[in-house]
Amino acid sequence: MGKSKRSKVRGGGGGGDDLIDSSDADSVGSSSTALSDLSISYATEHLNSQEFVLDKYIDALYEKRGSTREAALSQLADAFESFILHGLVENKYATLLSLFNNSIKKGSTKEACLASRAIGLLALTLGADSSSHEIMEESCAQLSRVLQTWPDASKMISAFDCLAVVTFVGAADLAETELSLKAMWDVIHPKSGSNVGTIRKPKPPVLAAAISAWTFLLTTIGSWRINTDNWKEPITFLSTLLGAEDRAVRMASGEALALCFELNLLDVSFYEDGDVENGGTGGSRSKLFLDMQALKAKISSLASNLSMEAGGKGADKKNLTDQRDLFQRILDFVKYGECPQESVKISGKRDVLRVSSWSELIQLNFLRRFLGKGFLKHVQENGLLQDVFDIKTDTAETLSSIDKVRN
Repeated sequence: MGKSKRSKVRGGGGGGDDLIDSSDADSVGSSSTALSDLSISYATEHLNSQEFVLDKYIDALYEKRGSTREAALSQLADAFESFILHGLVENKYATLLSLFNNSIKKGSTKEACLASRAIGLLALTLGADSSSHEIMEESCAQLSRVLQTWPDASKMISAFDCLAVVTFVGAADLAETELSLKAMWDVIHPKSGSNVGTIRKPKPPVLAAAISAWTFLLTTIGSWRINTDNWKEPITFLSTLLGAEDRAVRMASGEALALCFELNLLDVSFYEDGDVENGGTGGSRSKLFLDMQALKAKISSLASNLSMEAGGKGADKKNLTDQRDLFQRILDFVKYGECPQESVKISGKRDVLRVSSWSELIQLNFLRRFLGKGFLKHVQENGLLQDVFDIKTDTAETLSSIDKVRN
């Protein structure tokens, strides 16, 4: 429930006060210190102290002064990153969600960014249960309105991240996931949206964030049947973005296309039976097959070029190297079926998180970025992330210390 350590969120502009009144800062800051100093692994009195501090943050979110609310949201995020607070918030999530949504609706840009992140952290903390589904239902309409109004770029980026996370955790079926995917795609490719009369092109940072969030959410549809015909247009558009001037847009589009390959969205033969069931004709299937084969060849060629792109004068060498590495991995996967491999040390010598597919890698990178410094803590103790990455370690425990105390 709070805010990210990321400078992009902290640096968001807005109409609210940026400086914290000394009395407010002392109150919220002392609460943060109290929470950070707690040893929550044992001792019921520590649990009671944490609950007292959490209530102080909630009280601060009712304050009229924007800087006070921003400070509370920021400290709440630090708490959610540092601890697994499921036991503390499971009976307070409705109140917190209402306050967060109110900050998105009425607060400054900075406050709205912090609140969007807070909602995502709240969903990840509670895990995939009925409360997270409620969070998704209550938040999606508000977040979709943010994306439709095209406000400040930082506010849109925060909304994309939040919408992706709450849907990832809380969606019960494909229909709910598709609603969020569509809200994102209407920004990525406005021509396909409902506001055709007022087409606007997103700025590169917004476009890259939108594609990243859309791709992260797309990783969840692997178990649902998909009609290839519906994917020709988005895949074609993503392939055109491989030629975008902005490197972040090119890389986000490349990851999205790699996932489309992994999900067989370009493999027409994979859906032949479904085409017959849907009344398709041999001629239309043959044309679609040829179109998809040509699209595969185009994507492979572009990936090859981007994997060998020359730097040129003044080029950012690190980002250029990252691009080359990414598109070489994509090329190896498309041409030879070689899956990406990555591992993250969790704790000790034996506890390692390993991924070996594009879906897993995309989920790892997105959640690692969203959770920031709290990623390892959540991987070690958050049952949701352990389920997502199929982690079984000797040291990680699926119940938080707070739950143990209460039980």
